[in-house]
Amino acid sequence: MANIRTRQYIGILAAVLSYYLLHEGAHLITALCMGVFKEVKFLGVGMQVDVAAAQMTDLQMGIFCLAGAVCTLIAAVLLTLLALNICRIESKTVKAAFYYITMVMLLLDPLYLSVLCSFFGGGDMNGIRLLLSEVIARIAFGVLFAIGLVVFIRRILPLYKAAFAN
Repeated sequence: MANIRTRQYIGILAAVLSYYLLHEGAHLITALCMGVFKEVKFLGVGMQVDVAAAQMTDLQMGIFCLAGAVCTLIAAVLLTLLALNICRIESKTVKAAFYYITMVMLLLDPLYLSVLCSFFGGGDMNGIRLLLSEVIARIAFGVLFAIGLVVFIRRILPLYKAAFAN
């Protein structure tokens, strides 16, 4: 039986791994479908799917860059819908993992694409702005972040608090 701190570390590690698997996996599948995949680069604690950008249209690059965020947001919706069932799982370690995974899927991409991308070279926003105005994209992701934060505070947090209290 894992103690609280161990469950937290396992949960955070599960969230990081799940995020990279889904977000970068969506980029990888998109790149493979478009026939522009070059390699997967491992950068310190992260990873990045590299593509033959010169062979891509603006539309393709935009879709490629948007794919990761769309995938994590779909996962967030599914995890939110399944939260009550997940909270019935007996293993506190598994519940902790899903708690952190849900938090990351709900909040990370919207926060990054609305605010943080300005401080880290743009990332996916560099391609998304090929599809629509960067201001509109940032506002949209800001709204998604606000919605995700409300969902997390009003739905996810109370469910998991109750589940861990039992």
